[in-house]
Amino acid sequence: MARAQLTAELVVDGRVPQALALSPDGRWVAYVVAPVGRAGVHPVGELWVAAVDGAEPPRRLTPGEAYDSALRWAADSLSIYFLSDRAERGTAQLHRVGLAGGAVRAVTSWAGGVSGHLPLAVGDRPHDRQHEDGADPGLVVVIAADEPSTEDERRRGERDDAWVWGERVRPDRLRLLDVHSGRIRTPDGFGERHVVEVAQRPGGGTLAVLTWSTPDIDPGLVEPALHLFDPDSGVTRDLGPAAAGASSLVWWRAGDGWHLAYVAKTPPGLVGGRAVLDVAVPVDGPVGEHRNLTAGMTVCPTHLVQVDAGVPLVLVADGLDTAIHRLDPAGPTLVEVSRLDGLATSLTTNRHGDAVAAVVSTSYRPGNVHAGPPSGPLARLTDLRPELRDVQWGVQRRLSYEASDGLALDGLLILPAGRSREDGPFPLVTLVHGGPYDRYADGLKLGWYPSGQWLATAGYAVFLPNPRGGQGHGHDFAVRVAGAVGLDEWGDISAGIDLLVAGGVADPDRLGIGGWSHGGFMAAWAVGQTDRFKAAVMGAGISDWGMLAATGEEGPFEAALGGSTGWEGTGPHPHDRLSPISYAAKVGTPVLILHGENDTNVPLSQARFFHRALRRFGVEHEYVVYPRENHSIRERNHQLDVLRRTRAWFDRWLG
Repeated sequence: MARAQLTAELVVDGRVPQALALSPDGRWVAYVVAPVGRAGVHPVGELWVAAVDGAEPPRRLTPGEAYDSALRWAADSLSIYFLSDRAERGTAQLHRVGLAGGAVRAVTSWAGGVSGHLPLAVGDRPHDRQHEDGADPGLVVVIAADEPSTEDERRRGERDDAWVWGERVRPDRLRLLDVHSGRIRTPDGFGERHVVEVAQRPGGGTLAVLTWSTPDIDPGLVEPALHLFDPDSGVTRDLGPAAAGASSLVWWRAGDGWHLAYVAKTPPGLVGGRAVLDVAVPVDGPVGEHRNLTAGMTVCPTHLVQVDAGVPLVLVADGLDTAIHRLDPAGPTLVEVSRLDGLATSLTTNRHGDAVAAVVSTSYRPGNVHAGPPSGPLARLTDLRPELRDVQWGVQRRLSYEASDGLALDGLLILPAGRSREDGPFPLVTLVHGGPYDRYADGLKLGWYPSGQWLATAGYAVFLPNPRGGQGHGHDFAVRVAGAVGLDEWGDISAGIDLLVAGGVADPDRLGIGGWSHGGFMAAWAVGQTDRFKAAVMGAGISDWGMLAATGEEGPFEAALGGSTGWEGTGPHPHDRLSPISYAAKVGTPVLILHGENDTNVPLSQARFFHRALRRFGVEHEYVVYPRENHSIRERNHQLDVLRRTRAWFDRWLG
């Protein structure tokens, strides 16, 4: 039988699952199916539901004419609340649809839109009563900024809209919506802090609220705080600061009472692995110490999932695989429950924690919805990419090796499709992951960015290294790049390439390197350190760490990676030594520079700086800017261009 040819269209026109939510009774998993590439001005996504036991085929509940997201089940498992911009494209409102389908009901029409929500569970409050249509009673938390005032509308209409930092800040606020009357009230206990996340204590109780000091990522992300809020009395209680980057807030009950746990950057630094932090919440008085439950572990938590009738589950990155852990109240630490081959994301569970669902991808299978008991195995419920079944993939192998200082490393090698190791040596492209706190798990390596199977199906061997600084090996492994990006991290990558050359896999005269974001930085760094590469792709990469700390949306984090900022005296600064722009005069490798015009994470000035330097020194390169795009390329035609242009670049110089 003839094998299907992998085209750029097959990659970007595929459909992927996201925003999973398991029903409280554990019988159903709701999820959104969205295309990889966006064909129109606004994204689209359709809401589906599947039976966890697989007894019924998945059912589509919404038509996919708008962008549906942020799924939350009502406490009775009979309906789903979600955000959708079906009323006004680009502006999300809260909607509800029944499990059996039927009409979608708009729940809010808040001017400016809604950013988050949480249907509150049934408690013992007098007003908690069943509504005649069988839907959940009670309240829904709605997170939204203030509606524009008459003055705001006037300013916008007259274009009298000068922006002054610190003025007219519009933080998201916690609001309580009565589902039956439609009345919304806004408690005033959080001041001007920006509400990010809300979690309800099991049993229909108090709300835990995570806020930032400001809606801006810098400094909001590094100035989070915890609060308690009683939706009946309206009383708010401040619990003090949380660790930087706090998210994934959950309640659980221990022997000494209620606790809050969350995932955050490991204190006290901004670079390193993430940790599960836990704090006891006394009835009154100050809260206790925020304990690090993952200290010393060689895994990295990605997010927590609340279990109303038990202790939380934790999804962790563990080397090239993923695992489900559970909080151990007697520890306090984490205990492994099960392991999942490859990459798992979007873990969700039911009220009792005896069923879970996640998106799982393995070496040759794209991400699909899987469900089952936490101890496994998880059964596949969806088949969203049948068009890929007949593609002949390159053989994907796990690699283990050591850095020059003895640090244990891992990664993946993908051989050219239809070829074996004995057919080498091959042209080798090294693709470096982003972050740097990211990783390559052993899932299917296929995406719109320079991806492993996209190049392997075109005849390249592809090396996917996991150097120090990344996820999956604990905090001590990840923190090694703080103020030292590009140094030992680059040595880790070089050691892997040397291993593949010595083993006859890689042709030393046909080596390429590329990546996106931090991977783009590493590609730009590499060509300033060595002339061994014949071609490089710098996708949304960093050329100057000082400028990134000053202009990127996560300035403090970038300063911690680069080691300094430009306003710390006259220099030279530590970040100058770590910036690819400092070595531009040494570059002789042809470089393809790709960048989104409206990138707020790594602003376009980073690419323009490197382009101007390469032009000044007469280095062969192409500089490509994608209009309207942010850090990730979303438009379908732009994704097609990235795939085709990247492969053509390597064909030109490595062929």
